[in-house]
Amino acid sequence: MAISIGIDDVTRTFGTVKALERVGLKIEAGEFFTLLGSSGSGKSTLLKLIGGFDRPTTGRVLFDGQDVTDLPANRRPSNTVFQDLALFPHMTVGDNVAYGLKVKGVAAAERKKRVDGTLALVDLAGFAERNVNLLSGGQRQRVALARALVMEPGILLLDEPLTGLDERLRQQMRDEFGRLHKRTGSTFVLVTHNQDEALSLSDRMAIMHKGRLEQVGRPADFFAAPANDFVARFVGMERVLKPERLERSGGDTVAVIAGERLVLPGARDVGEMGLLAVRPDRISLANVHAAPGSSLAATVAGRQFRGRFFDFYLELGDGQKLDAEIPVEFADAWPEPGNPVRLEFAGGALVPVPAS
Repeated sequence: MAISIGIDDVTRTFGTVKALERVGLKIEAGEFFTLLGSSGSGKSTLLKLIGGFDRPTTGRVLFDGQDVTDLPANRRPSNTVFQDLALFPHMTVGDNVAYGLKVKGVAAAERKKRVDGTLALVDLAGFAERNVNLLSGGQRQRVALARALVMEPGILLLDEPLTGLDERLRQQMRDEFGRLHKRTGSTFVLVTHNQDEALSLSDRMAIMHKGRLEQVGRPADFFAAPANDFVARFVGMERVLKPERLERSGGDTVAVIAGERLVLPGARDVGEMGLLAVRPDRISLANVHAAPGSSLAATVAGRQFRGRFFDFYLELGDGQKLDAEIPVEFADAWPEPGNPVRLEFAGGALVPVPAS
């Protein structure tokens, strides 16, 4: 049965270093939730607190509203798949998966039934007698997953389990996680620094930075309304413009950039916003019929081939820089570096955000 997780005003210090600072979070039962952040952001520390491998300096960890802060890992209804997998090299696949059941005293016949069923769940039916050392990287990942799932945990914790796999295997295992989440109904918590994993798998996610939660929400929220310029850059809006001013005009936001007025239809209320995060995939060449206030003058500073698209590096009249991500089939229409262009911005291309 899926279990909800509550993080109640948690701080974790190591000497003078604050790994987590007053973190508050609610993960719903049955959610696929991702903690996303760079190294040192505090995401793995938070996962250890949830799993019972560490305890907070202050604050509480709650499972279904019950305080489990002092409950050790082996008594929590959660299991963890570690980055290094931690498989037992001297055991077969079946013995690895059955280990936790054996420790709990589950009878041999029941163990075999549950092990066989779980191996089938992760597409390893018939692998019970295999030497775990002779498996591929993806198969070993599945064994680690099966060992966690066979315990029927209400919470499954995934600590950067795809690190070190090649891109094909990462994609394969990413799909596996999504499928298993739907089939088991457990609460999944994934720690990763990989944006693609977070965006493709998560019901909700959190971006962490220096021990704090910068933003929590659905994946689409981080593009439509990033909490600040740090979040915007982290999810790929690496260029952030500073307009001369932002103002409201009717129902629209208007930005004045390099002396030109640019209407941002549908943009959220300006409020304290002072910056514009740029979506590079929503910039194109303006045509002669472009509406007034929908384009800006720029100069092409350079370009780089990226496989399915080109990155065009652009400079505005006031010296600010931005990038445009242009599909290969449209790239030939763009002028060579050094030439002027007018840029048109689709809805959501420029998103008002506050400074971090």
